[in-house]
Amino acid sequence: MARTGYYLFVYPLSKLPLSILYLFSSFFAVILIYVFPYRKKVILNNIERSFPDLTVRQQKQVARDFYKHFADLLVEGVKNLTISKKELQKRMIVKNPELMQKLFENEKNVILVSGHYNNWEWLISAQNFLFPHQAFGIGMPMTSKFWDKKVNEQREHFGMKVVHAKNYKAAFEAFKEKPFAVLNLSDQAPPDAEKSYWTNFLNQPTPVLFGTEFMANEYNFAVVFFSTKKIKRGYYEFELQTITENPKALNYGEISEMHTRLLEQEIKSKPEYWLWSHKRWKRAVPDNLEELKQKQKELFYKRFRKS
Repeated sequence: MARTGYYLFVYPLSKLPLSILYLFSSFFAVILIYVFPYRKKVILNNIERSFPDLTVRQQKQVARDFYKHFADLLVEGVKNLTISKKELQKRMIVKNPELMQKLFENEKNVILVSGHYNNWEWLISAQNFLFPHQAFGIGMPMTSKFWDKKVNEQREHFGMKVVHAKNYKAAFEAFKEKPFAVLNLSDQAPPDAEKSYWTNFLNQPTPVLFGTEFMANEYNFAVVFFSTKKIKRGYYEFELQTITENPKALNYGEISEMHTRLLEQEIKSKPEYWLWSHKRWKRAVPDNLEELKQKQKELFYKRFRKS
C-alpha cells in the first residue's frame, strides 16, 4: 500500500512546482480547520497550557494559523522528495554562516540544536551544503520500512549521513575526514521520563532529551543553536548562536537550559510555527522528581568531571 501510494500519488505530486502545491495546501488547510481538524484536542490543549494568558479566541487563532503552516509543511515535505539543490539553496538562507566556518577552521565538531519549528526537514536535506562540516543526523527507524527508506534517501541525497541512535558512537569515531556537525531536534518527547532533564518549558514541567548535553560532554563538541525565521511562504532564514565551545566548562544542566530557553523564546515570538500536534507532554512528572534530579546531577559529575 505504501509503495503504491508513493508511486501513484506522492512522487508525481512532488514533481509539481511549489506554486501549484501551495494551492493544494490552501485547500487542505481549510479542510483541517473546518472539516476534519487533525488532533484538534491535542493542539488546543497544548496551546492552552502553554499560553494560559491568551484568551480562548486568541488560542484558537494560534491553532488556525498552525493548521495553515502545517498544510504548507506537508506539501513542502512532498516537494522535498524531488527538490533540487539549486532550489533549496534559494529557499534556505543562513544569516551568519561565518560562525560555522570559524568552528570548521578550528577543527571543532558541532552539535546543531533546535526543535520542530518551521521547516526542519528542508534543513535536514540542506545541512550538508549549508555548512562546511559533514552533516550527521541521528534517528530511529520509521514504522514503515518503505517510507523509512524513501525519507532517509532524500535526507542523504545531498550528503547528510543518517545514523541509528544506537550506532551513532561507532559512526562518529570512525569518521575522520573532516569536522562534522550533528543535528539534534531536542523537543521530542523523551522515551523515559526518569532519564530526562526536567525543567519548566512553556509554563509547565517538561522532560527534555539530555542527548545534546550528554554528547557535548562525551565528545567535547561545540553546541550551536539555530533559530529559523519564515521570511515568506517557502523561504526560511537561519540564525546561529553559539551556546558553548567548551562544554566541560559548564555546570550540569546549563546546556540543556540554554537551548531550551532559546527554543522557548522562538516559539513565543511566533507560536504558529511550532509542531503543536505532537504529544509533547505525555510523560507524567515523576513523584520523586527532586531526588531524581539530584541523582542525575551526581552521575553527570561522576562521569564527566572526574578531576
